[in-house]
Amino acid sequence: IGSVITKQTNVDGTHEELETILVLFASFRDWMCPHSVELMFERAVHPERIRVAIVDQILKDDVPCSEPLEPCSANPGRALCKYSDHVEAMTMDASLSTGPIFARHLGYRMYRGEAYVLQSDAHVQWAAGWDVDIIDQWKSTGNEMAVLTSYVSSVQDHVDEETGERLVGTRPIMCESDFVDEGLDRHLQHGEQPEANPNVKGMPQLEPFWGAGFSFSRGHFIINIPYDLWLPHVFQGEEINIGIRGFSYGYDFYAPERNALYHYYNRPPKDPNDVRVTNEKAPKYWDAPNYSDEVEMMAMVRLNDIIHMTPSKGHPGIDMYWSRVEEREYGLGSVRTPELFFDTFGIHVDSQTIEKNLCMFIAVDNPGSMHNFFVKRLREDGMGIDYNQLDGFVYKNKYPKNWWWWYGGENPNEEDAYIEPLPETDVA
Repeated sequence: IGSVITKQTNVDGTHEELETILVLFASFRDWMCPHSVELMFERAVHPERIRVAIVDQILKDDVPCSEPLEPCSANPGRALCKYSDHVEAMTMDASLSTGPIFARHLGYRMYRGEAYVLQSDAHVQWAAGWDVDIIDQWKSTGNEMAVLTSYVSSVQDHVDEETGERLVGTRPIMCESDFVDEGLDRHLQHGEQPEANPNVKGMPQLEPFWGAGFSFSRGHFIINIPYDLWLPHVFQGEEINIGIRGFSYGYDFYAPERNALYHYYNRPPKDPNDVRVTNEKAPKYWDAPNYSDEVEMMAMVRLNDIIHMTPSKGHPGIDMYWSRVEEREYGLGSVRTPELFFDTFGIHVDSQTIEKNLCMFIAVDNPGSMHNFFVKRLREDGMGIDYNQLDGFVYKNKYPKNWWWWYGGENPNEEDAYIEPLPETDVA
């Protein structure tokens, strides 16, 4: 499913077919973006299989993301020179930005039938050999509807910036979320995620949530689940929106066993070698002159209502905010319902609360964990987990305190941190 390229591999003329990858960057005045693009090509085993789509929101003095770090006439071997015909960039005036959702919507429109799509932030480091490894990980799930996704690890202490070699084997898993904000802005937001060595070996591990900073899937994922362009100025709500819509189409989310890339969470606000830039902090789109809290609130109402996360009692005056423009195009699939997602993972929409300690069901490895319990219900044709075979499973918190710190290895003593393994019979 998706395009391939043919590569000659031996002197005898033997050829192999390589599945293609589209890598998406939505960048807002990010001086690190061209570094990220160049490293992506340099660290790949087969850079010729990669096409890049960039939505570059910049001002006149900013360095474009698609511009090589030095002139091609001086160094034609640089990745952005050598593979310039693999890069498509759409440049936008950053002063008119309405946030990451619209930028990523435009990036999704640049899809041209690639076998896989990888979505990344614009300030990252890449692991050596990332392209071969991430495809191998995806294929190990045996699930055509698999999406590998996470809040990626920090660059610091995790990867050698010179070589791309991984320094540790830990990786985050998406299991921590809660309701935040008040009134019409209240929504489910994923927080800091636990990171440890994978408990499941030999394949990625199932998880309930989707993260925007790293997502790797078949190309059909972004065809079925396009970003909703009618959500201007929303920053924190995009992940639960894409996640539940993806769930409704039958997609399953997995934490990769090994990181493909790493994130600069505390990146410098400017290139230290660029004397023209005097920013004291990294630019943010909400500093743009057209940012509007009122427009963001209207968009958040639409976002929540599409994924059925508006409480049944509703909100006073909600009718004057709720826009149904192109609701079907950016709405739900018919494989699973949002209510099935809420019930399965302990999310109470009416009270806007969640069952605590979900990470102790997601991140651990025992017979009753999400991965071991759910993976047995993968359809024979590999088209996703069949939730009808879960016999009405509903997650309920069984732990007396918040054990999030336990998974992170911060337990004060072994006796206090011990958790009795949850048998599958209790889960079922």
